[in-house]
Amino acid sequence: MHRFLISLTAAFAAALLAPTAGHTAAPNIVLIVADDLGWNDVGYHGGRVRTPRIDQLAFEGVELDRFYVCPVCSPTRSGLMTGRYPNRFGLHNDVIPPWRDFGLATDEQCLPQLLAAAGYDRRACIGKWHLGHSRRSYHPLSRGFTDFYGHLNGAIDYFTHLREGELDWHRGFDACRDEGYSTTLLADEAVRFIEASSSEKPYFVYLPFNAPHSPLQAEEDQLARFGFDPGKPRFGRNNNREGFGEQGRGNTKRQTYRAMVAALDESIGRVLDAVEATGDADNTLVWFLSDNGGTPQHGGNNKPLRGAKGSVWEGGVRVPSVIRWPAAIEGGRQFESLAAYVDVLPTLLAATGGGPTPKNEIDGANLLPMLADQAPAGQRSLYLGRRAVVTREWKLKGDELFHVSVDPNETADVAADHPEVVKELREDLARYEALTSDMQNLPYGAGHEGFVAPKNWNIERE
Repeated sequence: MHRFLISLTAAFAAALLAPTAGHTAAPNIVLIVADDLGWNDVGYHGGRVRTPRIDQLAFEGVELDRFYVCPVCSPTRSGLMTGRYPNRFGLHNDVIPPWRDFGLATDEQCLPQLLAAAGYDRRACIGKWHLGHSRRSYHPLSRGFTDFYGHLNGAIDYFTHLREGELDWHRGFDACRDEGYSTTLLADEAVRFIEASSSEKPYFVYLPFNAPHSPLQAEEDQLARFGFDPGKPRFGRNNNREGFGEQGRGNTKRQTYRAMVAALDESIGRVLDAVEATGDADNTLVWFLSDNGGTPQHGGNNKPLRGAKGSVWEGGVRVPSVIRWPAAIEGGRQFESLAAYVDVLPTLLAATGGGPTPKNEIDGANLLPMLADQAPAGQRSLYLGRRAVVTREWKLKGDELFHVSVDPNETADVAADHPEVVKELREDLARYEALTSDMQNLPYGAGHEGFVAPKNWNIERE
């Protein structure tokens, strides 16, 4: 079986950074990332959570039905920025916790650096970074962004913006004391950035929301929409192990989560409205995705897919994703071929009209020829980490094999029936895992004991 592996085939290599036929002007780019949004937590998947603005994006754009990410967020975010599998730089297995002196390797070339060379003068990171906070060399402003507003760590308090007892909310390198609900503040900033952008040159907005990741906190008006009764107890009031206060908790976790997703959806709608108001929505490429699957113990829902965040079952790594670019891609369709987080960088560079050639080998593919029906999707495999690899038909997870094209919920291990497929996928897996770096992020809890967060999460080291 011929398969897309580490090196691109000649056809893919020729198309990797090729512009889409019939389109010349580089688009504005808005890359929106939700945090821990489950497969069944968008309306267009039939979920009980209503997401009208995300649904609108799906109806107007192309739904990427087989879009894969990593099981947890820092690895996915690093792949978005580099187009490369994060085991190449030691980031595939875990996130970067507050007490860790580690970040995305500084010799990795990031998407905004490449877009700068393609003529994008304004490049904003607005939201959750989570790719290194201990050194200035890891900071978004050191990785090609011209603007940064948001937080460096994950799992901040939505209202106080604290992590480990210190303020983690920044404008540029400086602490920022803006008050408000973080989802709303991030949308406010994105709208301002879009409204201030010139029509003469394209802009890039990377908008990684921290919603609906825990801690579960929502504003009172959103909670009220989902039946919140202030006369009844709030969930977890006697079990505050996460160290966050009661502000924003509803009566149940699921109620609070649904309110958080509703706020996220409305914020995304405001950003889409700002794009529309510029008059250049047709030539604005909007890409929406979740960084990993949902967490049921924190309200997320991945049904009918098996598994959740932290696993390489489909529910942990197959996520909602939509791309909309009216000037170049016909919308209102579903793309059923494999796509992944590592495809974002080469696809966006191709959209610029060719873009600069990355200095490092890219693991992702330019999806534009396939999305524009100018090229067949071809065969490929994707590395999911944790001894797992997936193709359009099959998924190898450890020693188990699933025929995911006909059994997407992974109900039956068919390894014994298809030894030749197991053999081929093991060979693929071995090639991917041979890319692993000697430098590795440590397990999450390592180094936590005795850690004291720096004041306002100020970065002193270069």
